[in-house]
Amino acid sequence: MPLIDNLIKKGNLKTDNIIKAFQRIKRSDFIINSDNRLAELNEPLPIGQGQTISQPLTVTNMLEMLKPAKNDIILDVGCGSGWTTALLAEIVGERGRVYGLEIIKELAERARNNVAKYNFISHNIVQIFCQDGYGGLPQFAPFDKILVSAAAENIPANLLSQLAVGGRMVIPVGRPHRSQAIMVLNKIKKNKFNKEIYPGYIFVPLVKKYLNKY
Repeated sequence: MPLIDNLIKKGNLKTDNIIKAFQRIKRSDFIINSDNRLAELNEPLPIGQGQTISQPLTVTNMLEMLKPAKNDIILDVGCGSGWTTALLAEIVGERGRVYGLEIIKELAERARNNVAKYNFISHNIVQIFCQDGYGGLPQFAPFDKILVSAAAENIPANLLSQLAVGGRMVIPVGRPHRSQAIMVLNKIKKNKFNKEIYPGYIFVPLVKKYLNKY
């Protein structure tokens, strides 16, 4: 059974706009080896520079938690090879915007090339920046949604401040290479958040600027 159909059957992938995005945006366009047999594996895959493209089940869970919608303005932190960026761009549509942050130069360039296959960059729906995810992107804030695809030991204050009131952030939190939790933060008002916690995940660390060699 194809991966997407299996995720739908098991109830992991359940929201119409997210299902449609997964059906249109092919994971094979975002991995190093474009072999569809690898893209159909429900496991993380290497994308170079010591980084991975996340397991489809994990991406499904995070997008279902995030609840992206048409016309949203979204910050995608740790966008890697651009798969989540493209999925989000498909969901937000022509009037939405997705801003990807990737600290590793080679991956940021690869993400631009991959996302460009779907014309999201030429249509000004997506912009990708090579910079530290901890600082966010204040020039385009506030964001309706923020997705972080690497684990921070603590929730970055800059990201909290750049989230719009009524907005939602999904972020893995925990020490590197140990069991971590995905946190869902709903911003009720300035400096006030509702929090949901989903344990049992492991992500690559959210790299700080001073660790970047590029």
